[in-house]
Amino acid sequence: MFDTVAVVGATGAVGTIILELLEKRNFPAKKFRLLASARSAGKQIQLLGQTITIEELTHDCFQGIDLLIASTPDETAAEYLPSAVEAGVKVIDESGYWRMDPDVALVVPEINPEAALNAKGIIASPNCSTTQMVLAMKPLYDASKITRVIVSTYQATSGAGLQGNVDLTEGTKAALNGTEYKYKAFVHPIAFNAIPQIGSHKYEGYTSEEMKMVYETRKILGDESILVCPTCVRIPVSNCHSESILVETERPISVAEAKELFAKTPGITVVDDLSTSTYPMPSTCTGSDDVFIGRIRKDLSNPNGLAFWCVSDNLRKGAATNAVQIAELLSKHSD
Repeated sequence: MFDTVAVVGATGAVGTIILELLEKRNFPAKKFRLLASARSAGKQIQLLGQTITIEELTHDCFQGIDLLIASTPDETAAEYLPSAVEAGVKVIDESGYWRMDPDVALVVPEINPEAALNAKGIIASPNCSTTQMVLAMKPLYDASKITRVIVSTYQATSGAGLQGNVDLTEGTKAALNGTEYKYKAFVHPIAFNAIPQIGSHKYEGYTSEEMKMVYETRKILGDESILVCPTCVRIPVSNCHSESILVETERPISVAEAKELFAKTPGITVVDDLSTSTYPMPSTCTGSDDVFIGRIRKDLSNPNGLAFWCVSDNLRKGAATNAVQIAELLSKHSD
């Protein structure tokens, strides 16, 4: 148990859910502190029976904090989190800035909890699209080494922040009314559209979002040999990322075996009955902390291939829930 736990970015979309989860799960701590930009400093928030005044995030604000959960833009994480580490604070970071640093643990608690327990300084939480995919991959990987993954994502506008959902709502209204709307989060209209680019150009025609899925998957599973071919697409859905995933394994895994492996894995829920049109969808998975899997079927083109559909709330397991689970893991093993 930690004496003092702090949350940075408590007023943001992910930070709000982090506070909700800390309260819902009755996270053990004697004291909570909330840190944010000067714009939010001074506001008061109720948490676990305490009225907490938000403090301004500065380089000198970390004294007395044992554990810090940070949900900030990359540039904020880069600037301030080293100061927290210097102050002796254990840090869980939601941003993308530290994930591929060789000295930083990249953790999904159901997969590599030992990485968090052995970490010094910052512990990074993966990209939302990576998190749900690797959790789905893990039971299959343990049964037979995965050699290749082909994944196409269908990502919600909430993944682009609060402005992403504003663009979806206001852009849709404008499209229906035949009026113009100036998009801020997206370079193309998202209403009634699909945008096959998330992030900037990174490598050989792949975007930064796609390359995150390549590098982060290998780091979390501890296997640099896994081949990953990703395509990331933004679609006009407000919440929950969906993924079409095809894995190739060293030995064939049957549909029945895959269902059994998925079903007994903590954090995974199987929803799979095509005859009754039962499968995971964003509309039915939003607000849940699990990763949902359906449409499990053999690859018709490769006897060692298995295809499935995967949906998860990108603000929860893809972000806030994973961070809180890391915090719970650390708390359980703290002195």
